[in-house]
Amino acid sequence: MKSPTVPQSGAPKRRVLRAALAIASLTAIVALAGCASATQSTSTGTAGFKKAAQNNSSTITVWADSTRLPAVQAYQTSHPNAKLNIVTYDGSADGSTYLQTKVQLFDRTGKGWPDVVFASPTDVTWASKATSPSAQAFAAPVDELVPSSTINNFAKGSLTPCQYNGHTYCLRNDIAQVVTWYNKTLFDKFGYTVPTTWEQYQALGAQVAKDHPGYVLGWVGDSNSQESYFWSSQCPAFDLVQPNTLRVALGSTDCTRMATLLDSMIANKSISTQASNNATFIKQTAPKVLMAVGPSWYGQYIFNLGFKTPAGQIAAANPMTWSGDTTAATGNVGGGVWMISSHSTNLKAATAITSWLTTSDANQGSAPTYPAYGPAAKTWLANPANSKYFAADVSGAFTTAANEVWTGWSNTKFSDATAWSSVVLPALTAGKTLTATLPAWQAAIVDEAKSVGYTVTTK
Repeated sequence: MKSPTVPQSGAPKRRVLRAALAIASLTAIVALAGCASATQSTSTGTAGFKKAAQNNSSTITVWADSTRLPAVQAYQTSHPNAKLNIVTYDGSADGSTYLQTKVQLFDRTGKGWPDVVFASPTDVTWASKATSPSAQAFAAPVDELVPSSTINNFAKGSLTPCQYNGHTYCLRNDIAQVVTWYNKTLFDKFGYTVPTTWEQYQALGAQVAKDHPGYVLGWVGDSNSQESYFWSSQCPAFDLVQPNTLRVALGSTDCTRMATLLDSMIANKSISTQASNNATFIKQTAPKVLMAVGPSWYGQYIFNLGFKTPAGQIAAANPMTWSGDTTAATGNVGGGVWMISSHSTNLKAATAITSWLTTSDANQGSAPTYPAYGPAAKTWLANPANSKYFAADVSGAFTTAANEVWTGWSNTKFSDATAWSSVVLPALTAGKTLTATLPAWQAAIVDEAKSVGYTVTTK
């Protein structure tokens, strides 16, 4: 299950969340406007894209998924002079290649490209490059369209999936930084202290298994659990060391330490191998979830809507560190992007709506998930709708984690969920350990990477 912003998200995506998002609403208000007279330009930017002849009064086509649709409609309402043709599509959910396939068709016919699209970060891997020698890369370099002051205000590392060859080809809609969730009511009742290191987490698991059997400190059965745990451990499972060279080194200490930790907690049953949307898990285990290592959307979409945990119990703490480390690294479980087409004949209007969707308080202040844009994130955190459910203020943990996402878990041409779901989860169900399964997981990632053209190193 991925972030609401990527009901794929891309990434690969996930059923509980999609159901939750179906009922989540985007409210957006507000104002700014504008249209201008037609101008002509065929200049080439430093990223090498040739601008189409520009007509600032032309209608632009915006593709969005159903979750982002209300935001686009809100822009139209608050900007009545904007000329928009709004199209709903799958948003690259569940690894869909619909957008890429259509762009390849448009490249052949020389027409049809949407001006603005909501998509998965995975789409940027092809959209930032030409699909054929005669074609131009679909995505326009937004760093040539948006002020650097705006780009610099996105959370640290959040635009890394958008970057290629020194340019930025998308603006991040939201992020899903991993934090330490805990049930404050149960922690207070049992007299436990929230761990700040992974070693303390493991020790707490042993204590819970002894003193409160049946209670758990998390689960690893979701198709994105690897992003919460192994990404946070800086495991080089998807490390692009060069644009077309992927390092997949699950024998690294950064991988084996997490596998060993989780194996011990699975063995004493302080971590469940079930999925968070499993009916049995929800009925029997969800009321006994003491902790969970997971993304910022867990609070509302797993604990509140999924588990029905009463308000005033759940809180969030900073990502955990490993003993001896001075700084934390954390994962990111979701988050979508907006891209502007390099073929747009109205880049002014396309840039205006893309900027509003990703940075405006009017939209992002009431968005369903945590905005990647720093100033908008402050507004989002100040929105009572995003805080009243919790037992304590989550702002500190969310803000800290947003700037600690490790950028070594790269955005690749393929989903990081496939091998985990097809190899690791069945192995866990069969009673095998994560440590014993690491070689098979690595082999599956390597095979998938090579199938899409990567050169792979396992050192």
